[in-house]
Amino acid sequence: MRGASGSVTSLSTFVVVWGSSPFVMTPVKEVVQVSEPTFSEFMAARWAPLYRTAYLLAGNAHEAEELLQNAMVKTCLRWDKIRDKQAADSYVRTTMANLATRLWRRRGRELPSDTLPEDATGAGLDVRADHLALWEQIRALPPRMRATLVLRFFDDLTVADTARELGCSVGAVKSQTHHALRRLRAALPDLEIQEDLR
Repeated sequence: MRGASGSVTSLSTFVVVWGSSPFVMTPVKEVVQVSEPTFSEFMAARWAPLYRTAYLLAGNAHEAEELLQNAMVKTCLRWDKIRDKQAADSYVRTTMANLATRLWRRRGRELPSDTLPEDATGAGLDVRADHLALWEQIRALPPRMRATLVLRFFDDLTVADTARELGCSVGAVKSQTHHALRRLRAALPDLEIQEDLR
């Protein structure tokens, strides 16, 4: 078929529009389908950053591995129902925070007595004494406060994003952050701990 300029085009790139004239041919832009990542691709790409979050939530490497694996299993089972695959990180972080809270409640307030692994730098922690003392105090916090600190300061989420991840209000996140930082300041008066409520 010849277009208005005399060029040859295929009929499949035009659509018939009903208007004042019987048939008006209007070109249609082709839609390019972008393939969504598979669960395997997502897991391979996001395992390391999500493991860091799991480590900070759980407190040790073994529980972090288990926590992340359980969250990934739940994510895999719901993968087809997750509409925005770009937000899958959020789904996994929320799942890990909920699983960590349940585990902490089930276990009671006992704290594991094992020490940090030798290679703590993989989780972004230095082996300096003040960081170890801070880490011990963070591990002693209740799970909701610990999850709030991890998401706010280690994953660098805003207050609103943290509230969405934890399924609570912005005010609850601010309150949890404030009380957690107050506890850390009381336990470690020599460290300068700043409050950032952005």
